[in-house]
Amino acid sequence: MEQPRWDVPVVDRTEFQPALDVPPPGPQNRLTVLLRLLLLIPQFIVLWLLSVVAFVVVVIGWFGALFTGRLPRFAAEWLSGFAAYDTRVYASMLLMVDRYPPFRFDAPDHPVRIELRPGEPLNRLAVFFRLLLAIPAAIVQGLLQTGWWAVSFISWLIVLVLGRMPQTLFEATAAVLRYRMRFQAYLMMLTSAYPKGVFGDPAKSEPARSATRPLVLGGGAKALLVIYLVLGLAGSAASSASNQWNDEDGTVSTMATLRAPSA
Repeated sequence: MEQPRWDVPVVDRTEFQPALDVPPPGPQNRLTVLLRLLLLIPQFIVLWLLSVVAFVVVVIGWFGALFTGRLPRFAAEWLSGFAAYDTRVYASMLLMVDRYPPFRFDAPDHPVRIELRPGEPLNRLAVFFRLLLAIPAAIVQGLLQTGWWAVSFISWLIVLVLGRMPQTLFEATAAVLRYRMRFQAYLMMLTSAYPKGVFGDPAKSEPARSATRPLVLGGGAKALLVIYLVLGLAGSAASSASNQWNDEDGTVSTMATLRAPSA
């Protein structure tokens, strides 16, 4: 992974999108697939604790970036490690790899890796309005994740029966994971590049480095992503309707209670 330069300004004007490297789908142990969520419970606990620390580091980093135009070095290094660890855990949860993620930030021997360049200068205005600017990407990321989880049982069953993830499902899942990673990197100010590439990359956008770099999606994978988005939108609409119904029902019940004594 290329190390950021902190002592000289960045002169490369080419926008770099945070990259995800995952090997091609291979055989997986059916027992670990069956118990995947249970096996990852310790990881989820550690990840939650680290996310609390990450929130504090992001707040400190936001003030630093606002005044200096760069994320402070300590914040960039810590958040980069957190993003890598988080991505490895989620890759395992999404059944992309069978190898259990280690409990550490630096894991160069793990098959799931990301590349970030956190030393780049940041636009102070974009830093100030980062939460507002991230809303569209947050919506897309939320819809993708909701849609993936809506069919997660089917995906889990397919991998369990076959003992591996089919290529089409692998590509679509990789697109979901990569967009989530890019959204997090943007939100944590590890990059100034707005999250892109929901539907993959052009075939010759860069030299092939892994199964996901470049991430070239077939027609089936793109169709799956559309299904995820549609299911995510439907789930969000159903949740909003349910919340509105509960609110109205609660209002009616409260009014009935208030009127009862005067009857």
